[in-house]
Amino acid sequence: MRKLTILLLASLMLTLVPRGQSQSPAELREMAKEAEVKQEELVNLEKETAHALQWNTGTFFRRVYGEDFVGVLENGRVLDKAGYIASIESSTAKYSSFFASDIRVRMFQDTAVVTCLWSARGTQGDRSFARQFRVIHVYIYGQRGWQAVAGQQTLLPG
Repeated sequence: MRKLTILLLASLMLTLVPRGQSQSPAELREMAKEAEVKQEELVNLEKETAHALQWNTGTFFRRVYGEDFVGVLENGRVLDKAGYIASIESSTAKYSSFFASDIRVRMFQDTAVVTCLWSARGTQGDRSFARQFRVIHVYIYGQRGWQAVAGQQTLLPG
């Protein structure tokens, strides 16, 4: 009786465990290639973000940031998409350089978390500045491609 119970439990467990679908090497290579392309797209988006910030233009953000975007600035202000674009376009900072580096992408199906380092130099009024920020963006992949839905900037000391 005990052996029968163990056998029944084992067979029940085997029926409840999901069966993995085996994929051919060609399918695995295609999936890896697709993931690499998506990662490159995200790296390029971060570089384009820095370029758009350097020129204080909102056009890029209107295209790439989702309608429900929420961003947290280095001073703690929380802005929606319209407020974020307005803050960029009305900024009195004039950048001589603005670069995104140390870009790291972590993908979770159709969601990506991207972290990077922004380095900026410029003037505001009659004062020169050099700033660095640690930045995180959350992207969702949909019909319009990658759309940023959240972001946070942290000003680094120095």
